[in-house]
Amino acid sequence: MPELPEVEVTRLGIQPHLEGRKLNAVKIIDGRLRWPVPSNLSTLLSGQKVLGIERRGKYLLMEFDTGYLLLHLGMTGTLRVLPSSDLLKPHDRVTFEFDKLSLRLHDPRKFGAVLWHSKSSGPVQNNALLQKLGVEPFSPEFAGELGAQVLYRDSRKRSVAVKQFLLAGQAVVGVGNIYCSESLFEAGIHPAKAAGKLTRPQCSRLAAAVRLILKKAIAAGGSSLKDFVNSEGDPGHFMVQTKVYDRKDQPCKVCKTPIKQIVQAQRSSYFCPQCQKR
Repeated sequence: MPELPEVEVTRLGIQPHLEGRKLNAVKIIDGRLRWPVPSNLSTLLSGQKVLGIERRGKYLLMEFDTGYLLLHLGMTGTLRVLPSSDLLKPHDRVTFEFDKLSLRLHDPRKFGAVLWHSKSSGPVQNNALLQKLGVEPFSPEFAGELGAQVLYRDSRKRSVAVKQFLLAGQAVVGVGNIYCSESLFEAGIHPAKAAGKLTRPQCSRLAAAVRLILKKAIAAGGSSLKDFVNSEGDPGHFMVQTKVYDRKDQPCKVCKTPIKQIVQAQRSSYFCPQCQKR
């Protein structure tokens, strides 16, 4: 499933091609995604310019004159900018036509989303899909010790494991399964530790680790376990850098202790029992 780094890599890839361009048409090949694609999207958007492309959590926000297009990659989605003359491929669901360029949502499992938020409905951050998301890991609100304060405040009296606390995305967004394991290793915190028992120093280390791991993942083009490719069709390479994820029984890169794997809420967690004691 594409997480924050993969979505940010996608944003950085499509932004220079599309910002400032006028959208000519929207073609809905199969609008049966997680939510139905609005059938009037082409009427709403034709002739409008792309004013900017931002990201909130795992949503891409493409701003137009009258509103925002909300794009989500779901479990297997990719967005690529291609010549309009290129033939459609199986599982291409929606295309956005810009003169000689076409932005194409390719989504085999159809868990992605293409939605519209009109500016007349209020700020896009008040959209029901966005308003309960935690802070952005690279925002001023999570910088330095402010990030530690966010984690410490939101984890109080929480008995849930710290990994589930991070995955929920209500304190800080974007720390998906791979990046949870890597961030917790970087911070020296066991994934099963109760979130409410995190100390202030641990929250400080964890906030810094989250920023570091996500930054490294974006620089590596994200992670490609199966489906993800960037806007140029290239896979991400973060998986070759992981210190614990998918390294069960291999020696820890710090202390040589074999990496352990446990299952938490049906998701695999990887950790070093020596470096990450409970």
